[in-house]
Amino acid sequence: MSDEPARWTRATTYPDMWVDPDHDPRHSGGAGPEGELATLEDFLTGYRMTLRMKCEGLDPEQLARRSVPPSTMSLLGLIRHLAEVERDWRNWITDGDPLPMLYGEDDGDFDGVVAEQAEVDAAYAALEREQAATDAALAAHPDLGERLGKDGSSVRELMVHRIEEYARHCGHADLLRECVDGRVGQ
Repeated sequence: MSDEPARWTRATTYPDMWVDPDHDPRHSGGAGPEGELATLEDFLTGYRMTLRMKCEGLDPEQLARRSVPPSTMSLLGLIRHLAEVERDWRNWITDGDPLPMLYGEDDGDFDGVVAEQAEVDAAYAALEREQAATDAALAAHPDLGERLGKDGSSVRELMVHRIEEYARHCGHADLLRECVDGRVGQ
């Protein structure tokens, strides 16, 4: 007998996928969006949805489980981290004083994870709030070439960096989820 969870998926047509393509909420079918900004926003939305899919159906203990010791990374830590990162991107947009960190210094977003439903609810609420605030701040700058903030980052650079951050952490979420209950990603 092994302590490792058996690999499983909800997909029936393609057993190596997370979900069958015709039930995948990330794909509406048809042609993709028109234009560069709409394409970037579509990819960001897809990765955000992927992260949520990787976390769905888990209880607070499973979400907080540090699945790859000695790392402090957990699915709940990823949710908290991405809320923190969304907040920090707003610091790149403005010339003003930086917003305070949500979870403190030194990886508080990962280290401070507690397996309690109130913590899970607060993390999801923070992520939604910070995503909406960053989306609104960037919506005021539809020109992808516009330079913003003290460092003069372009809107394009910020959008691509956001996609990269979510994509990288969705890869982590694949591994973390598989360690928790054997469910594999696509």
